[in-house]
Amino acid sequence: GTIMLPYLAEFLGTMMLIVLGDGVVANVNLNKSGMKGGGSVQVTLAWGLAVLIPACIFGAASGASFNPALTIALAAIGSFSWSMVPGYIVAQVAGAFVGACIVYILYLGQFDATDDPATKRGVFCTAPSIRNFGLNFISEAIGTFILVFAILGIGNVGGAGTVGVDKLFVFGIIVSIGMSLGGLTGYAINPARDFGPRLAHAILPIKGKGDSDFAYGIIPIIGPIVGALAAAFVYQAIPW
Repeated sequence: GTIMLPYLAEFLGTMMLIVLGDGVVANVNLNKSGMKGGGSVQVTLAWGLAVLIPACIFGAASGASFNPALTIALAAIGSFSWSMVPGYIVAQVAGAFVGACIVYILYLGQFDATDDPATKRGVFCTAPSIRNFGLNFISEAIGTFILVFAILGIGNVGGAGTVGVDKLFVFGIIVSIGMSLGGLTGYAINPARDFGPRLAHAILPIKGKGDSDFAYGIIPIIGPIVGALAAAFVYQAIPW
């Protein structure tokens, strides 16, 4: 019933987020896709829209977090119940996993036509352009800091929540972070967004897929959580 609605909303919202988000990466990077070569501008705009659309649908039902780092940060400053955090995280990761499986099914022919294992994995999860775990961690932490700090800051815009302007602002945040910092680590800024699809990549029978790189996979889990917590506490400390 209504008790399950927030968890269902987080599952469906994160699933939609990944279908649209991982979908655009498949669309512009895989061989024989009709939009191959669309490039980074299409990817960053589409990821912003991938967050915007489910946020509008599920905002009233669950708060439209879709992101364990954000969920944990909101709980840490008392804006969300700790008792709901585990269920939200499970729903978010499960939704991301299912969303990635859907993208694989839709783009099966294109995956088969693509030889490069890194390109295939890149549809599912993030990877650093230069592998430096320290800097990669800082990049994910700073990106998520900006995300969470800005989301909390929307509250300073009078009436933003009444007509959905807050959701448009979140679209702006995601696109901005992607366009400015995305080339460093692929801006996961969300543990579920990276881990769920990475798990799908590991399990799915993708032709010539190569390694799922779980060694790096810890960075887009820990970095965003640290950045989100820092943003929430700094935001709360400011005497607005």
